[in-house]
Parts: sequence; structure tokens; C-alpha cells
Amino acid sequence: MVSMREDTGNEIATQGAGPHGCSKVRHTVLVLSGKGGVGKSTIAVNLGVSLAMQGRRVGLLDVDIHGPSIPMMLGAGLSGVQMHDEVLIPVETSGMKVMSVGFMLKNTQDALIWRGPMKMAIITRFLQQVAWGELDYLVVDCPPGTGDEPLSVVQLAENIAGAIIVTTPQKVAAADVRKCVDFCVKTGVPVLGVVENMSGFACPKCGEVTEVFMGTGGEDTAHFSGAPLLGRIPLDPAVAESGDRGTPFVYHYGKSLSAKAMEAVAEPVLRLP
Repeated sequence: MVSMREDTGNEIATQGAGPHGCSKVRHTVLVLSGKGGVGKSTIAVNLGVSLAMQGRRVGLLDVDIHGPSIPMMLGAGLSGVQMHDEVLIPVETSGMKVMSVGFMLKNTQDALIWRGPMKMAIITRFLQQVAWGELDYLVVDCPPGTGDEPLSVVQLAENIAGAIIVTTPQKVAAADVRKCVDFCVKTGVPVLGVVENMSGFACPKCGEVTEVFMGTGGEDTAHFSGAPLLGRIPLDPAVAESGDRGTPFVYHYGKSLSAKAMEAVAEPVLRLP
């Protein structure tokens, strides 16, 4: 196995022999947003858990190289990565097989100061040299924007079924998110639907939803993409609390309004042939 090193001294193994890891994945689903801070990783985690709760075989791949939050959100930040015959073994947690560069860091505070080729190399390994096995769905959490990471996934992943695009109500967010719609059009990735996150505040005591961020970003983005608006997910303090504790929200707060809205995001994925 050969290691690749950047100027900063960050070192992660990125080459080795092994089978094409995602060749037995039936459907690869990307979670995209052109804007940071919209809760995209929260949607990806809870989408994966919702699918697993329906008895599906699910993998969750975190390709947010510079901000890998998936391990912490699943309470698996210190798991590390095991290898067998130079093939990476995904971490199994919350009913899913999970892989993230966050599992490979010696210190969770380390910054990966990488250029494009380094990112391409590790994403290639995640898709080709991880023992994913047979999966119904591989959910891919992409970083904000339309650059190296999502493009690498589109070029390398097997059986891409489509993308779920996450926005918030504000026009400034929706304007950036529309770039992801254009990305999907230009790369031939179907848009399965749009999610409007942070859509009002759900009072934890009475359940009433109060508008916080004004706008119709979800509806506008759905109309622009020609895809359905899968749901409006209100702000709920328990969502942030669950992420910090590493306990999936839809599993522990399944009766809440926000959890039901998140579970609805899985419906078009479950309907894939």
C-alpha cells in the first residue's frame, strides 16, 4: 500500500489493490446543496437511518473531505478503519455501513489541507476499495458546491439513481442551491426531490410551527428543477441535540413533526425500481 502526503504533513493511505467496492450497490443516491449550513449532513444521516429502519441494506458515504461530520453524528467518531487484504472495512453503526475520512484521522481536530488530486484519490478508494458488499442504497453526503467531490462521485459511482437537493427557505440559499440543479442537469443525474430544511420552528411544548426564515426556497427550487418538494422540515432543538450526542434523530424522536418530515424524504428512494 502506498501513502500520499500533502505539504501539510497529513498522511492517509489512498492506494492499494481490491475489488470494485460499489459494484453490488443497487442505487446510489447523492445528497447535494450549493449552500453550506443548510443541514445537508443531517438529512443524509436521517435518510440513511430511515431506509435502514425499513429493512433495507444501506451504506452511507461521507465525501465531505474538509468537514467530515458523519462520524460524530452517528456516535462513531473514534471507530477507526480496519483493513483486510488492503480493502477498507466500513464501520457498521445505526444499521448502516459507513465510511468517512473522519474515521482515518489520528486527531479529530486535524485539518486536511488537500488539493483536488488528493481528494479525487481518496474518493476513488472509497468507491472502489471499500467492502460495501450488497447494498440496496448507498447514500452519499457531498460537501456544499459543485466541485471536485460531487463530480468525482458522479464519474466513479455505480448505478446513480439520482440526487436529493437540500435548501432552506431564504432566497439567498435557494439561489446557490439552484447551481446544484444545474450541476445535475449537466452531469445527467436525475433530481429525485427537494427538501426545505429549517422551515419554521417547531415548539417542543405545543408543536406549533412559527416561521423563522422567510421565503419559499424549497418550493422555488422544486419548481426550477421540475422535481417534487419532498417536505418542509421545521427546526427542532432535538435535531441539533441528537447530532451532538451521536444518536440518529428519526430513530429516537420518530413521533415528532420534524422526524416525520425527514422520513418522507425516503419515500421516492424506496420507490426506486
